[in-house]
Amino acid sequence: MVRRRIVQALSAVLYNANFKGFFEGRIYQGGLKNICVPGLNCYSCPGALGSCPIGSFQAAIGAVYYKVSLYVTGFLILVGALFGRFICGWVCPFGLIQELIYKIPSRKLRHARAFRPLKYLKYAVLAVFVFLIPLILYLQSGLAEPAFCKYICPAGTLEAGIPLVLLNESLQSSIGWLFSWKVLLLIVTVVSAVFIYRPFCRFVCPLGAVYALFNKISVFGLRIQHAKCTGCGACAAACKMEIDPSVTPNSAECIRCGDCVKACATSALKFGAVRKREEEKIEEI
Repeated sequence: MVRRRIVQALSAVLYNANFKGFFEGRIYQGGLKNICVPGLNCYSCPGALGSCPIGSFQAAIGAVYYKVSLYVTGFLILVGALFGRFICGWVCPFGLIQELIYKIPSRKLRHARAFRPLKYLKYAVLAVFVFLIPLILYLQSGLAEPAFCKYICPAGTLEAGIPLVLLNESLQSSIGWLFSWKVLLLIVTVVSAVFIYRPFCRFVCPLGAVYALFNKISVFGLRIQHAKCTGCGACAAACKMEIDPSVTPNSAECIRCGDCVKACATSALKFGAVRKREEEKIEEI
């Protein structure tokens, strides 16, 4: 969908509109950094104006007595309850990067049974690296280490780590095993994205895991009018996240990209608000 691609590109630009940061090699630290953006976008990216909600949540664990912890948690709940994984499909810069990489001509790996259990990995990453490790370290030392950002996040390596190292000679001389490890993870992610649609989003991203928990109950979602559905399977064939929208229109894996809506010849699928559910039931009766 051209419209979605435009929204994705605009979101990436707006998130990282501190253009001078890319020339100066400095991180913006103005007042806007106190605000979280809804998608995964590294706080330390030279162009980033806002904060990443996952990075902020890890820091908030060490500030349980302050309003910031409630703000970040409330932000994630509010955005998730309103939109679910619509955020992943429309306004996440790293999701856009993976989609563009996927366009590289190659044999695509789809509907592989071996991939199915991997969709639960992102929940483990959320529990262990975003919550448990920072919490344990906070209880031990009083400091909540952002374990996911430090040890895993390939988006942070691409958006912040590599640009800052290239722009700062002092950082170049201090490169160690951790930077090499994260570059390796980034390479694995990029190579995987050539063959698998949005592998990081599907298998690793903790922010996607948070929003996935709200997909079935979010205000905005995918609605199906079963009276119009012919069971042709066109929507399932169009879905790159490999779900069947006619059966589970608001699956936790759905990023609400709209490909299934576009593929449906009878307009049985559509985006809408919760109140539409009752209207659909009346139509079915």
